[in-house]
Amino acid sequence: MAWASYRAHGTEHVGVVDGERFIPLEGIRRIDESTGTDALLAATPLRAEAVAASEVELLPPSWAPTKVFCVGLNYDEHIRETGRDLPEYPVLFPKYASSLIAADQPIPVPAESSQVDYEGELAVVIGRPGRRIRRDDAWEHVLGYSVANDVTMRDYQYKTHQWLQGKAWDRATPLGPVLVGADEVELAGAGLRTFVNGEKVQESDLSHLIFDVPTLIAVISEFTELQSGDIILTGTPGGVGYRRDPQLFLTPGSEVTVEIDGIGRIDSRVIAE
Repeated sequence: MAWASYRAHGTEHVGVVDGERFIPLEGIRRIDESTGTDALLAATPLRAEAVAASEVELLPPSWAPTKVFCVGLNYDEHIRETGRDLPEYPVLFPKYASSLIAADQPIPVPAESSQVDYEGELAVVIGRPGRRIRRDDAWEHVLGYSVANDVTMRDYQYKTHQWLQGKAWDRATPLGPVLVGADEVELAGAGLRTFVNGEKVQESDLSHLIFDVPTLIAVISEFTELQSGDIILTGTPGGVGYRRDPQLFLTPGSEVTVEIDGIGRIDSRVIAE
C-alpha cells in the first residue's frame, strides 16, 4: 500500500494512492506522533471522496515530524570521493520540519549560497514509536519509504566542522511524492539514481548502505525516542556535485530528478528564492 499527504479545499488529508487518485482515510489528517502504522491500517478509505492527484496540493508524506535525522557518509563510494575514513558510527545531523517541501515544489536557490548541491536519498518514515529499539525489532517500527533530495549548501556546510548551517535551510528538501508501505519494497536490490539536466550523476543501490535501516533505527533510538512520523534520510551515494571535476551545482533553471526503484521519483525545478 502507498499513501499520499495532500491538501484539498483548505483541509489536510492522508489518502491511499489508487493510480492517479487519492482516496482519503476517515479521520486521518496527517502522519505524525499520534497517527502511525496501526491507525493508518485501521482507517476506512472514503472512496466516494476520492480526488484526482492533479487537483490537490501535494504535501510531504510526513510534513510535521518531531524529528528529521540525516546520515552522512553512508556509501563507500561517497566516502572515497570525500577522502574520509570509513566511519565506525553513523554520521548524524538534523533537519527540521521547516526544511521539507513537497515533491512537486521547486527547489529555491538562496542568494547567499553559490554551491547548492544535490543528494538523492532513501527516506524512512517511522510508524511505531520506540526507545532503545533492538536491531532485530527495528523493522516493526518502519511505516514505509519515500524519496528525498538532501539539498545542501556546500559553502555553508563547510564554514565549520558542524554541517547544520549547510543542511537545514528552510523549504529546500523535497520529500515524496508518496510513502510506500514497508512490506511493498525489497530494499536490497532497489536502485537509486539522480539526474541533473538529463545527465545521470548518481547511481547505486540500497544494498550498498554501510549502516542499514535497522542499524540506524537502533543507533538513533538509543539516545532519543523515535515517534511516528519521524524521518530518517539514509545518506547519498557518490557523484555529488561538490566532488565532481568540474564541480556541478544547482542554479536557477536546473532540472534535477531523484528516483528509487519501487518507491518513486521526484522531478524538481530549481528557481531563485
